[in-house]
Amino acid sequence: MVLDSPLSTIAASLLSFVISFFSIAWLIKRKADWALDHPNTRSLHSVPVPRVGGLGLFFGVMIAWLCFSVTMPISVWAGAGLLAVVSLMDDVGRVPIWCRLLIQSIVAVGFATFLLLDYGWMIVLCATIAMIWMSNLYNFMDGADGLAGGMAVIGFGYYGLSALLVGDFDFASINLSIAAAAMGFLLHNFYPARIFMGDVGAIPLGFLAAALGMLGWINNVWSIWLPLLVFSPFIVDATATLTKRLLRREVIWQAHREHYYQRIVQNGFGHRNTALASYGLMLLVGGSAVWSGQQDITMQHRVLMIWAGIYLILMIISDWKQKYYSDRG
Repeated sequence: MVLDSPLSTIAASLLSFVISFFSIAWLIKRKADWALDHPNTRSLHSVPVPRVGGLGLFFGVMIAWLCFSVTMPISVWAGAGLLAVVSLMDDVGRVPIWCRLLIQSIVAVGFATFLLLDYGWMIVLCATIAMIWMSNLYNFMDGADGLAGGMAVIGFGYYGLSALLVGDFDFASINLSIAAAAMGFLLHNFYPARIFMGDVGAIPLGFLAAALGMLGWINNVWSIWLPLLVFSPFIVDATATLTKRLLRREVIWQAHREHYYQRIVQNGFGHRNTALASYGLMLLVGGSAVWSGQQDITMQHRVLMIWAGIYLILMIISDWKQKYYSDRG
């Protein structure tokens, strides 16, 4: 089926949503006891929960992409598929971190070399690092009910909207299919979550956020700043947290509860309110990214700087409150 109209884009998204929703419902009914996330001292949940919701999410996405014959580089198909397989193996058993990073690096280098080599080796190197980091930071941020699913719905939804605004129905369908499948997952994952996304969902989603963001830039659908702004709630939290842990010489890949969203949950705001507040932030920053994308480059830079200032203020307030209550306790 050719994706040359808004109706076909809607059809692809609906198909992705339905398949995702019901396949995840089946996984919940079967209890997926072969991949349970057991609570520990660093968890925000208290009972074992299946962690393969991403399997159903990507089943919906892939079926929609195949049925509607979307046009996409093989490096994206192969990269997302390979990451999903390795991540599922890690969800079910254990895959050494060096092996996971090696696969992520191969996928990122393959994508960057295949599509960005004409832009120079420096761009290829930066894109490779960005994709590896985006894959992992999305996984780091998947730690509260409804958070990562909501970011996928809103983030890829804004990608799809931006593509629709320039009349690229094929690219819009690619992104809106992900957003729709993520909504199917989110209906099962919102507090109290009956299933988690797991690495099989988070790692490929992070890769696709970076890869499709770069594809949109290459194809002149949007400026390079739009993907950074759209997914900035995750990028800023994960990057700031990792930087602070590095400065303290901590083991950065070790599980912890120091992300800003985790601290908000622990401070009594709860999963539901944290997710809803995060959705509000995601909608605002994503909406401003899409709006500024229709303006000149000067306005885009202004919007970027405004949000940088907002994030800085929010982090300073959060860190001050954390230190204040820690000192009193």
